[in-house]
Amino acid sequence: MSSTSERSSEETFLCSICLEVFSEPVTTPCGHNFCQRCTSQVWDTDGPCTCPLCKEMFHSRPQLKVNTLLKEVASGFNLEKNRSRSMNEMPDFKEVQCDMCSEPKLKALKSCLVCQTSFCESHLQPHLTVSGLKRHQLMEPVENLEDRICPTHQRPLEIFCATDRSCVCTVCVLEHKNHEFLSLEEACERRRSSLLQTQAQSQHMVEQRRQKIQEIQILLELTQDLVQRLQQEICDLEQSSADAERLSRSHDPLHFLHHCPAPTPPAGLKEWSSVSFELEMCEGSVTRALSVLENKFNKTELRRVQQCAVEVTLGPDTAHPELVLSEDLKQVHHTDVRKQLPDSPLRFDKCVNILGKQSFSSGRFYFEVQVKGKTNWDLGVAQESMNRKGNITACPEHGLWCIVLRNKDEYKACSSPPVPLSPQRAPEKVGVFVDYGKGLVSFYDAHSADLLYSFTDCCFREKLFPFFSPITVNYKDSSYLSK
Repeated sequence: MSSTSERSSEETFLCSICLEVFSEPVTTPCGHNFCQRCTSQVWDTDGPCTCPLCKEMFHSRPQLKVNTLLKEVASGFNLEKNRSRSMNEMPDFKEVQCDMCSEPKLKALKSCLVCQTSFCESHLQPHLTVSGLKRHQLMEPVENLEDRICPTHQRPLEIFCATDRSCVCTVCVLEHKNHEFLSLEEACERRRSSLLQTQAQSQHMVEQRRQKIQEIQILLELTQDLVQRLQQEICDLEQSSADAERLSRSHDPLHFLHHCPAPTPPAGLKEWSSVSFELEMCEGSVTRALSVLENKFNKTELRRVQQCAVEVTLGPDTAHPELVLSEDLKQVHHTDVRKQLPDSPLRFDKCVNILGKQSFSSGRFYFEVQVKGKTNWDLGVAQESMNRKGNITACPEHGLWCIVLRNKDEYKACSSPPVPLSPQRAPEKVGVFVDYGKGLVSFYDAHSADLLYSFTDCCFREKLFPFFSPITVNYKDSSYLSK
């Protein structure tokens, strides 16, 4: 289906003469588009001027000007086409060869981090049989083995320091006191998740730009009729002018008066001087129409996810000591009084957060939170192993998928890096939808049905809890965050 659509899109921007994407496109009076160079070559060599596609004949050679709108759209399509071609032409990864083989070298089966050498099946045998070599660390074949050795301690780089964002050896760990360490596999998984999220955001921006191309195409169609009428009238006027010039050269008074009636303009001409055509007005109409369609789609989508609504209450055991909960555990309020509560591994001790009581480890669920009147808040979902002590970095890599409001009008999604959000209006109630199996967390304005943000391709492996923070600045914001 997509390939058919791509072919259709490409044909829209192809000149039917040279079969290439339009270069300096012009539009003939009959409404067909060609490259300016192609039409000139055809009309310079042929006899009468006709449309190269439909063969409509023109009384005189039309003076064609470049269609700037079509030129911009075609240029954008050409750039996208070239980008896709370059992506498809990226070379495959090079096969790693055995360092011990003489020519021709065989494919390596394993690489040894200790020997810093790659071995084929036969040259690998000593590492599988000799007791001293069997203790060496083997891995899948890779190039540039020296890059996998710590330059300071000459040990394999097999641990990732999340604090310094670097790979370290077992000796380096002793020098990185109080740092967070991950296995290379776990760090790779986190980085891959972040990369997929960035890719999803890039794809979203690509779709936005493709939509803009479609809007411009609509504008092009709306103006096409006017362009054709103007060009046809130009042809008629030029023909009338040529006839008048020919008759004016007649020396026979009777012939002249017989064939030249009182001068009148060609019939059917429109008085264009009184017509004002503003592209912005046309664009506004198209934008409004698209906005109506988008709103209908958003409302349908919100009704669909609202069918997954669940009952959520707040978990007192996780509440920061400065939070006050309502009796029904559905409202939370931040005060300047720190209660003396028993310390618990579940409780947030520095960041003013709280989790929901209910947890979810499969399926889909949706809940809404009243945020009207709040100038600062955090909302989302957190995994069970999320850090509850000390400062917390809000991002998916630390088990937290949320959006936040700061200073009354500064919205952002806490990804890596954070993504600024620009809702059309300040949400009064926010809906949070999670599809555990698809790795999706979406946030909606529950009143307007606008999609605020989506985390995609999330890697969920633990229980998820609703996450809230009604944090205030200098305790000036006295309103409640309500479920």
